[in-house]
Amino acid sequence: MSNTIVSVEELAAHPEWRVFDCTHSMSDPQAGHAAYLESHIPNALHAQMETVLSGPRSGSNGRNPLPDPHVFADWLGQAGLRSDDQVVCYDRGGNAAAARMWWMLRWIGFERVAVLDGGMQAWQAAGLPLTSEVPEFAPTTVSAQPDNTRIVDLEAVKASLESGDFVTVDARGAEKYHGINETTDPRGGHIPGALNRPFSQNTDASGLFKSPEALREEWQAVLGDRPMAQVVASCGSGVSAAHNLLSLELAGLKGVRLYPGSWSEWSSHPDLPAETE
Repeated sequence: MSNTIVSVEELAAHPEWRVFDCTHSMSDPQAGHAAYLESHIPNALHAQMETVLSGPRSGSNGRNPLPDPHVFADWLGQAGLRSDDQVVCYDRGGNAAAARMWWMLRWIGFERVAVLDGGMQAWQAAGLPLTSEVPEFAPTTVSAQPDNTRIVDLEAVKASLESGDFVTVDARGAEKYHGINETTDPRGGHIPGALNRPFSQNTDASGLFKSPEALREEWQAVLGDRPMAQVVASCGSGVSAAHNLLSLELAGLKGVRLYPGSWSEWSSHPDLPAETE
């Protein structure tokens, strides 16, 4: 069973594995599905960020709130997922969206899921086949058993500003973290006290994850000797934070939780404090 990452060679050797293309564009909600229809890894289905990997938006719960876990499980059942399947997720934009689906499957109790190391770019670089054919699978029943100990909400983050129960680690790039050129969310900046570890630092120049040893060393330089139970991953909307969670898992640093609403939720509440330094 693979539950972190798999190589393109491993995926190519296992055509029976279930594959999900999570390609997503923040600027165009339909672009990911259009790219999927044009070409994708054989037997892949598209998991759209707006309709599958996110729930309804209220205007104050972030750009990509988690969906109801049972609604997500129903979609997986319609996609024909079986309990003994090995799932592989990928995208074309650094694997943040793929990591979001990886985390969500783990959240509802499905452990046999990995991210394709290097994503679509690595698959193409290896000269492996693509198709435009949309596969069909017989529906199944998928049950969700969400583990909400993996999550913290806005109220817990607020309380932690006083108690110091945990520190948040922001996966956005340095500009976003410092509130520079913020055009996506209501305000610029970050949650007070948040550390910064851009998710782009998890991979090398070729887009492949760094070694577990390198990741562990780099994460420990950020986190010091904090217990992982006192660390919470955040980002703009709970997507690229999942990439950090995957890299932490690869590094053998388990137990970090996710703040799904992240900065997009936090910044929509004008009474909440923000920092830019």
